[in-house]
Amino acid sequence: MTILITGGTGTLGGHIVPLLREAGQKVRVLTRTSRPDADGVAYVTGDVSTGAGLEDAVAGAETVVHCAGSAKGDEQKAENLVRAASGAGVRHLVYISVVGADRVPVVSGLDRAMFGYFAAKLAAERVVAGSGIPWTTLRATQFHDWIVTTMRMMAKLPVMTTWGGVRFQPVDAGDVAERLAELALGEPAGLVPDIAGPRVYAMEDLARDYLRAAGRRRLVVPVRTPGKAAAAYRAGANLAPDRAVGRRTWEDFLAEQERLGRIG
Repeated sequence: MTILITGGTGTLGGHIVPLLREAGQKVRVLTRTSRPDADGVAYVTGDVSTGAGLEDAVAGAETVVHCAGSAKGDEQKAENLVRAASGAGVRHLVYISVVGADRVPVVSGLDRAMFGYFAAKLAAERVVAGSGIPWTTLRATQFHDWIVTTMRMMAKLPVMTTWGGVRFQPVDAGDVAERLAELALGEPAGLVPDIAGPRVYAMEDLARDYLRAAGRRRLVVPVRTPGKAAAAYRAGANLAPDRAVGRRTWEDFLAEQERLGRIG
């Protein structure tokens, strides 16, 4: 089976590609800039944002795993991909979304500025579900990598202001990749149960963990964020405590990043 992966060079896609290769599949990765084939993986040039090159990219692929996403434009990206996949006769479209996509209301401009990612993911989910292509969507909580990136940005200021009352249930990208690869190799299943990390943490605790690992000192100040989306976050709309199936803990991930010198 030939499987096309969008976002195959990113955090999640980078884990999925070798898993599918090990499973004996023909893997094709969509990239915006050309690069030579390597390690049994074919690289094809295209852009889900504009639709350029997608028809050639999906040609002959039975399954498409859509991992290329961002805080804006996910709906359009999904529409461009679906249009090309429909014309190519793709038999299974697999999409990665976010826990809480249907529970975090993005109403005001402030909501959209801070939590527009959830609205973008939900809109893309609807495009996939209405595509006419058999589909599978998996929602995941925030990756460990995202937590570290966010904390690194916050630590640039003398005071780290976290979102008061907000908790996270970070999951390892490798754990999500294993589940997504399993879904890609299976039959279309619609919206499947969420995947979340093994523990829930207050955002200020994650900030202090990061600072300790980075060897930095900052005052951590939780600030209550206004808006309906922030209120939903405080209520746990981004959590899935009953789906704490991820194996790798935040502590294990952080220790490895510290060991590899990737924290500061």
